Amino acid sequence: NIKGIDLIYALDPVSVGVPAMFISVLFRKRFVVRIAGDYAWEQGIQRFKVKDNLDVFSQKNVDYLLPVLVLKKVQKMVVDRAENIIVPSEYLKRIVSNWGISGGRINVIHTVAEEIPFQGRKDGLRKMVKFNGRIVISAGRLVPWKGFDTLIEIVPKLVKRYPSFKLIISGDGPDFYRLDSMVSQKKLDQYVSLTGSLDRDVLFKYIRMSDVFVLNTNYEGFSHQLLEVMGIGTPIVTTNVGGNPELIKNEKNGLLIKYNNKKQIFDAIVRVLDSEQESQKFVRTAQETLKKFSVERMIPKLIDILKL
Repeated sequence: NIKGIDLIYALDPVSVGVPAMFISVLFRKRFVVRIAGDYAWEQGIQRFKVKDNLDVFSQKNVDYLLPVLVLKKVQKMVVDRAENIIVPSEYLKRIVSNWGISGGRINVIHTVAEEIPFQGRKDGLRKMVKFNGRIVISAGRLVPWKGFDTLIEIVPKLVKRYPSFKLIISGDGPDFYRLDSMVSQKKLDQYVSLTGSLDRDVLFKYIRMSDVFVLNTNYEGFSHQLLEVMGIGTPIVTTNVGGNPELIKNEKNGLLIKYNNKKQIFDAIVRVLDSEQESQKFVRTAQETLKKFSVERMIPKLIDILKL
């Protein structure tokens, strides 16, 4: 019953945001929208030949194909109609500001870090998979900006240093078959495993048994995946882009590297693998960091913005 509703809260600006906006106008309801990424940019990268990174894309309204320009206008129209905009990072606040939205309407509420159950002892999990060598894991949607191909390219160098080595890439997406073919062409099937999409509890166990989690991404609004890895207790190497530096402080609770920089990625992985003391320091500090993103801290902020 729409009459009993005081406010409509849309969790994205397009698939949910567009109908929610029209309903709010039609029935004169308050309207708030959450922006967790730039839908126009993501579609542009995957389907419409966009090459610019998000920082550049968010400031340009020319030189793109018509479908991209339409999507940019649609998401801005939705955001213009909202009384408040919620974003999960300071980085995304800057991106939405680049759309021409007043910063006073954009509110940062970080994603809540849920408590991750203990996944078991690392040595016990290793016995289940019958592998005792070095394991590097990465996970996410298999899309161009996640840089999984670069991880595959440095595997031969890692194998030279650690003959018993495995790279696990978990996730599904449009790049799956390209990456799978790349592994076969480079004859790395023994060292690289593309698992496809895994159940959450299975993925958590893979992360727990791994020596380091690497997220080589060119874009991340605010990574829920990194929050989960921090909770599981695996050292993190990720890129100094997007919202990542709001979570990972270089050399304190993880290591930050440049996107697709093979030398930096290799050196960071080696640093974690070769120093148990430092890797455990990263894990302990990361779990302290998670306290800043507790539900007890985030929900009051949300209630205040929604004025419930």
